[in-house]
Amino acid sequence: MSSNAPRLTALDALHRSLGATMTDFAGWDMPLRYDSERDEHLAVRTRAGLFDLSHMGEITVTGPQAAALLNHALVGNIASVGVGRARYTMICREDGGILDDLIVYRLAENEYMVVANASNAQVVLDALTERAAGFDALVRDDRDAYALIAVQGPESPGILKSLTDADLDGLKYYAGLPGTVAGVPALIARTGYTGEDGFELFVAPSDAEKLWQALTDAGAPVGLVPCGLSCRDTLRLEAGMPLYGHELTTSLTPFDAGLGRVVKFEKEGDFVGRAALQEAATRAEENPPRVLVGLVAEGRRVPRAGYPVVADGKVIGEVTSGAPSPTLGKPIAMAYVDAAHAAPGTAGVGVDIRGSHEPYEVVALPFYKRQK
Repeated sequence: MSSNAPRLTALDALHRSLGATMTDFAGWDMPLRYDSERDEHLAVRTRAGLFDLSHMGEITVTGPQAAALLNHALVGNIASVGVGRARYTMICREDGGILDDLIVYRLAENEYMVVANASNAQVVLDALTERAAGFDALVRDDRDAYALIAVQGPESPGILKSLTDADLDGLKYYAGLPGTVAGVPALIARTGYTGEDGFELFVAPSDAEKLWQALTDAGAPVGLVPCGLSCRDTLRLEAGMPLYGHELTTSLTPFDAGLGRVVKFEKEGDFVGRAALQEAATRAEENPPRVLVGLVAEGRRVPRAGYPVVADGKVIGEVTSGAPSPTLGKPIAMAYVDAAHAAPGTAGVGVDIRGSHEPYEVVALPFYKRQK
């Protein structure tokens, strides 16, 4: 195999047997859809969907100074995360630009698992390895040690309960616990990226097929379907969740992205990017940056990333993500717009779609919130 050939997940043969349309995503061959992406999307909103997320990048950090290293390397206060809990955070450059957004699980007193986006896994691994200098901690590339399967949707707790005796009711949002699912040892997490309740199962690649099949069988009576990356994108867009490379980039700080809350200046010790981020925080207070908003189309034309947002004949922002929303039945988009046009209901806002200014309504994010 040439080094340019995409990597295959442990479930590759299974996806092909299910007739999946495959695509190269961040150097991995991944299922885009199995049948209709709209049907897959609606299954997750109303029943349950099964995802292969084995392209995500797992990095384990262990040792007496694991917490101190992560506090230095990342913008969040990782030392304050309890064992069995998880935290959403970011890793930034010295200039404050976002290298990636991450979920960090504290598995034990001195053991953490950092989960990076597939497209940035190597960048994050390299940055953590470099930033570990001088700390009594070990950074380990565990991307080959895990397959990751997610079951998402309102029926997912019931499906998973039928296959495990782990305490799912006690498992809070942004937490993880070790357990056995369908006889397979797993780290069971509850973080989700769809706007629905659901679980992520980190397992050995050799166990992935057995687990996928068990979940498929357990979910069949309640309408679970396999789901590809395409509906994952429309689900997270409706839920107002950022995607690296779209809402988050190295040219934005967390404050520019409206996610300054993840930066914890009050934690002990220095951290990479602190000075630049303090400047960004001050700047954001004095001169509000563009604001990430939701846009809902009045017509049928779909906005795409990079399209200009306009008002009064001037460009006031840019679309970062856009797609037809199966839940709303209209095209939607996330966009960064000038603060003056960011209030929900602001009149006269449009998207320039190939020279035609299509009218859009400015709305607060998220577009969709599940009923508790």
